[in-house]
Amino acid sequence: MKSQIATALYVVLMAVVIVVVDVSFFRNRFWERLAVNAGIVLIFAAFYFRFLKRP
Repeated sequence: MKSQIATALYVVLMAVVIVVVDVSFFRNRFWERLAVNAGIVLIFAAFYFRFLKRP
């Protein structure tokens, strides 16, 4: 149960980071925003699989 809560909080944190970056830097730039959002998701996924996922 704790791992599900931790994963949910991790996903919420990722969404908050994406929204803050979008609003702060890339308001009217679609392709740049899409590329940065994909990069943020990849960084969060790599961090999750490297440090947080338990075998």
